[in-house]
Amino acid sequence: MEVYPPVSFYFKVSFNGIGRSAIDTQFQSVAGLSVEMQTETVAEGGENRFEHVLPVRSKYNDLTLKRGLFKDSELIQWCFDAFEATIITPVTLDISMLNEEGDPLFTWNVIHAWPKKWSVSDLNAESSAVAIESLELHYRYFRISKG
Repeated sequence: MEVYPPVSFYFKVSFNGIGRSAIDTQFQSVAGLSVEMQTETVAEGGENRFEHVLPVRSKYNDLTLKRGLFKDSELIQWCFDAFEATIITPVTLDISMLNEEGDPLFTWNVIHAWPKKWSVSDLNAESSAVAIESLELHYRYFRISKG
């Protein structure tokens, strides 16, 4: 039985259908796994003390994945197929937080993801930093499973 909250630095990203190599599963960070309820405010006639706030729908933020820049990547080829030829092929991806044995503790199953933006970090001759590529994905929703 696990008592402590899991660490957030041990995770794996798997794209279903593309990027089967180890290069396309390892990222330094994943950001944007969040959902919030959008609301609508309704004023009731004759009631001036408050307004009713009603839930409307869930809204999911874009997902941002970062890693070192690689020369050959099926994942980046999938992105540029969308950007250059407007061939958008949505995929499902799994983001798994792992325990010390490498087994999934939580998995976020991200549905209908497609590339929205790709960028590379600034190139700077005065720094010895690794070139980082960022991939921003839009998606419909995610589901969370444990174990």
